[in-house]
Amino acid sequence: MKKEKEYSVITESVEETQRLAEKVGTLMQPRDVLTLTGDLGAGKTSFTQGLARGLGIERVVNSPTFTIIKEYQGKLPLYHMDVYRMEDSFEDLGFDEYFYGEGVTVVEWPQMIQEQLPPDRCEITILRLDGDQREIAFLPIGARYEKLCEAIKNEYTGD
Repeated sequence: MKKEKEYSVITESVEETQRLAEKVGTLMQPRDVLTLTGDLGAGKTSFTQGLARGLGIERVVNSPTFTIIKEYQGKLPLYHMDVYRMEDSFEDLGFDEYFYGEGVTVVEWPQMIQEQLPPDRCEITILRLDGDQREIAFLPIGARYEKLCEAIKNEYTGD
């Protein structure tokens, strides 16, 4: 069931997913928050790697599973969070400093910190289809993200 303002793209390979994410990275602004939901192996980290390239980050980007947060410097800082292991943990890790800082925040497994997420954000769901195919759905929450998703749609489709 597609939500009203949701926009989705089918990619055929990891490389195509990363190219899409790279385009998204070029559209990012300070304080943008993207949440990534999907099963293990769906492509959340691959998406983040492409996003990082779009932000001009040249370092290798990998999942911060055990460190929770990794920071990368590019045109804008990238704060990559994997909060999978945060269930039932309400320790204050200073999320607001990231969400409202000067960088772009990507949160994998956002359902684990739902109450701590900012009210406005772009929720991205990655579904594994056949082989390397993925359906990537963008759901904007807030006016900034409605504009962002429209720009993503235009950038990806060439409209």
